[in-house]
Amino acid sequence: MPSPRVVLVGPPGAGKTTVGTLLATAWGVPFQDTDQVIEQAEGRSISDIFVEDGEAHFRALEQAQVTRSLAEHDGVLALGGGAVMSPEVQQALVGHRVVFLDVAIADASARVGFDGSRPLLAVNPRATWTRMMNARRGTYQAVATHRVDTAGRTPQEVVDEIRALGEGRMTQPQVVDVGQEYSVHVGEGVLAELAGLVHPGRRVLVVHQPGREDLVRQVASVVEEAGGTAYPHPVPDAEAAKDVSVLAGAWAALGQAGFTRDDLVVGLGGGATTDLAGFVAATWLRGVDLVQLPTSLLGVVDAAVGGKTGINTAEGKNLVGAFHPPRAVLCDPAWLATMEQGDYCSGLAEIIKAGFIRDPEILELIEADPDAATRADAPVAVDLIARAVRVKSDVVAADLREASLREILNYGHTFAHAIEQVEGYSWRHGDAVAVGMVYVAELARAADLIDQDLLDRHRSVLTSVGLPTAYGGSSWERLRAAMGRDKKTRGSTLRFVVLEGLASPGRLEAPEEDLLERAYRAVSS
Repeated sequence: MPSPRVVLVGPPGAGKTTVGTLLATAWGVPFQDTDQVIEQAEGRSISDIFVEDGEAHFRALEQAQVTRSLAEHDGVLALGGGAVMSPEVQQALVGHRVVFLDVAIADASARVGFDGSRPLLAVNPRATWTRMMNARRGTYQAVATHRVDTAGRTPQEVVDEIRALGEGRMTQPQVVDVGQEYSVHVGEGVLAELAGLVHPGRRVLVVHQPGREDLVRQVASVVEEAGGTAYPHPVPDAEAAKDVSVLAGAWAALGQAGFTRDDLVVGLGGGATTDLAGFVAATWLRGVDLVQLPTSLLGVVDAAVGGKTGINTAEGKNLVGAFHPPRAVLCDPAWLATMEQGDYCSGLAEIIKAGFIRDPEILELIEADPDAATRADAPVAVDLIARAVRVKSDVVAADLREASLREILNYGHTFAHAIEQVEGYSWRHGDAVAVGMVYVAELARAADLIDQDLLDRHRSVLTSVGLPTAYGGSSWERLRAAMGRDKKTRGSTLRFVVLEGLASPGRLEAPEEDLLERAYRAVSS
């Protein structure tokens, strides 16, 4: 079935119908407004439906129509302002390119006049609109793949920006809210956001990996212009940063500089650096503010988002850690340009994971052009990053403390962490996760949870971007012992995140030992 090229969401007065009509014309595709379709089908206005049958009846009609349009309409689709509040609609939007048309109340009022045709704005419209927008904003941002500010802009200017997004170019930073905790900013110039988190006199420890001195200087400049004082603190590269001795060195730097609870820690580097910086911030004076500046693909789509921090021990990876959400995550795509090709491709494993557990369009984008998916400067890179960040942010927002849902983000990680441990953390994390996903896919196939096509798709997608799908470097006994120390293990019971279908994750607890070993043989042959 076809799917809409773009779905427009936003409050009354955002200009969805006007912008949608112009956009569809520019692209030469059909336009549909779900409110108009409902009115035509019912033979009466939305206002009359509300008055005669009540809001609940209208929402049921709306949900059915939106779900149908998302499956059948091949063009530009505009949804009613409240449609996104339905959980069923939110789920149906997964995998679509969704643009949130943001608008200020002054512009919204000028455009629609808040007249009687809008039933929810019939009484005290300005105050009601404001309350409605406050209640819905988080959901608009959660379902959207892009946000476009329409304030003070003509419809054509908005259309031009959306067309640029549709062609894969970012014309402004993308903002993804992680619940009510913080936001992830991805795009050119996002470092400027740091200034708003620094006040005069604030100390800022910049925990950074080697080789990023130019960016450290930029950070220091922003901090100092805002009236703060920057304290650059270099740490070793990669997993060597997540050592107790390195942690102690950071604590010493904080103590010597007299850091208080009013001060700030910045993590600048790849996933290991941001993990360490997060744990430093979580533990100093029982918690100080944190801002993450990931400079690797793995860092922005995984380590820096979610609030999980940690260090490694001889007994395992990330066994010592804490939940400590940052104040913000900022990532300029230009910071990824210096990555080695192998490291960049390794980060793709976490993006592919997001495709298997939640957003299959990620897989389709990679399958359409695997070569482009491996390049940081390719237009598709922004879409892949934004989609993966949104998958993680949606899951994290629903389960901040990893009580249940958040475990799906560990898809492939139990076997991956075992590889990393027995290999002395010499493997790239994403490479290990790639093999780990194949392992749990083989396990799910052996348990009759998925079909052969889905198993084969794991290998084909991962192989297409140069990621490994097999491991034979250690004995099964050592790997099995390492998996027994995984964080998801309860007592002696192994627990795996598995697929029960594409984008349908579940759990497999205490699988038979012969199934575990059969899956190992499949990935080690």
